[in-house]
Amino acid sequence: MDGRYFRFYRCLALIVLLLASIVPVQARDHPNILLLMAEDMSARVGAFGDPVAHTPHLDTLASEGVRYTRTFTTAGVCAPSRAAHILGMHQIATGTQHMRSSSRPAGGYFSVPPAEVKAYPELLRRAGYYTYTDAKLDYQFSGALSGSGPTTIWNREGAQADDWSRRAKGQPFFGLINFMVTHESGIFRPLGDRPQSAIHFAMQLARWWQLEDPVPEMVQAADVQLPPYYPDTNTVRDDLARHYNNIAAMDRQVGDILARLEADGLADSTIVIWTTDHGDGLPRAKRELFDSGIHVPMIIRWPKTYRPAGVLPGQIESRMISFIDLAPTILTLAGAAVPEYVQGRSFLPGAVSPRQYIFASRDRIDEVADRQRAVRDDRYKYIRSWYPNQPGGHALGFRENVDMVREMRTMYREANLNAVQRQWYEPPGEERLFDVLQDPHETHDLSGDPAYRAVLQRMRDEMDDWLSRTGDSSDEPEEVMVARFQPGGERGRTPSPLIQLSDGLVTLRPAGPGHSLEYRLDDGRWQVYLAPFDAPAKAALEARAVRYGWEESDYARYP
Repeated sequence: MDGRYFRFYRCLALIVLLLASIVPVQARDHPNILLLMAEDMSARVGAFGDPVAHTPHLDTLASEGVRYTRTFTTAGVCAPSRAAHILGMHQIATGTQHMRSSSRPAGGYFSVPPAEVKAYPELLRRAGYYTYTDAKLDYQFSGALSGSGPTTIWNREGAQADDWSRRAKGQPFFGLINFMVTHESGIFRPLGDRPQSAIHFAMQLARWWQLEDPVPEMVQAADVQLPPYYPDTNTVRDDLARHYNNIAAMDRQVGDILARLEADGLADSTIVIWTTDHGDGLPRAKRELFDSGIHVPMIIRWPKTYRPAGVLPGQIESRMISFIDLAPTILTLAGAAVPEYVQGRSFLPGAVSPRQYIFASRDRIDEVADRQRAVRDDRYKYIRSWYPNQPGGHALGFRENVDMVREMRTMYREANLNAVQRQWYEPPGEERLFDVLQDPHETHDLSGDPAYRAVLQRMRDEMDDWLSRTGDSSDEPEEVMVARFQPGGERGRTPSPLIQLSDGLVTLRPAGPGHSLEYRLDDGRWQVYLAPFDAPAKAALEARAVRYGWEESDYARYP
């Protein structure tokens, strides 16, 4: 070989080696992200001003991070809220709005979001992150528990909180850990006087499984402060005290996870986000569009390396944030592209102007049909009801396991509730308007007051505009939507991908649009397919495809 060419190729090889050595360093520069999500809980945290809550670990986390005091979920109940969070889109835009699709009384089904829509942990995985979660999925295009959803979203499901140890050396991780101990079922009295349903029993087992020790009784019934829509009875106080003590147990679990993060030397490279999937698991809160159902606390602890300019430990951030904003914010933190279909917006400092409005929805709740939409700004909340005669306090099988629910309904029937406490059991009408600054418990409807006519019209217009932009799949009856998702009553099965070999490269091709692809070699770990890769010399290759909401494909194999 001519010396000039030899020197050229040697120089080129050195450049390639140099670039290759730079890539892992850049990958390590991406932060780890740990999302801790309590269930069924409003801002009952000391750092958020609750004088009753016993939450020392969360209070410390808040002192080291930022408290986001105006964060709102898109639903007051878990599955629709979780679907919106994981996709970064309102549930009414993806057919994931009814609670819950997989246990629908008229026949369970899996929602089928638009073909191009992907859960943001899958996008993180494509960007090089190791992603993991525990046993809770509940995305509507999955079942409630791990093993029932698209296999491409997570590297590992059913994981422990510190599953970061399974990632490749230097690989950043994203973990989502849920805290079942604060769930509504934690308020049920074990072996109470009501017959135990199968789902009640399962929820109790899940909750007990999470507890290493009995729930400490930090809060007594006499300590709690009651909102005006609850009667002051021993039963109500006992249930609320039990909720606070479950929160104390969750706080202890959060402390354990943060201690493990510190012990593994990861605290300085991990952004920790703590929040809840919707408001309190209590009557007149969970499942509702009042702030008691959708207003949640959120804390983000930024390590110094990744802390945005102008953000200080202990800071309080009052901008309005929707749960659909988490997906684009986390993708941005990871340096991953945010798809155009995402309806949320990053709330990182300087990203965009703060929100003026947040939006939320309520649709079928278990066995009870309903349809409500809400829009809220800094001061006012507007709720529109398509079932104006359907009260929020209707009978609901699962909720009947809560002692105070049964007692309050009895008190209503016997005319032992005052005017404010009776509202939940009475028809809501087509429209409601609340001044959430003057009336934070949303008990005084202003929609009929002429003095608020301009505000009412403005909020109507904002809702109409939002529904027009977003699309509302509840314009279609649920049974029609189900028939579209599952023609002939059968869940679709994703066709197997095609494996092509050319010039020593393996290319995987989906058999249809919107299929996520993954592969493995010699029964190894599944990897998300991104681009053609070197053909294995001797290893056996398996590939599969999944369309969200469908069954995953049969394996395609090579050779």
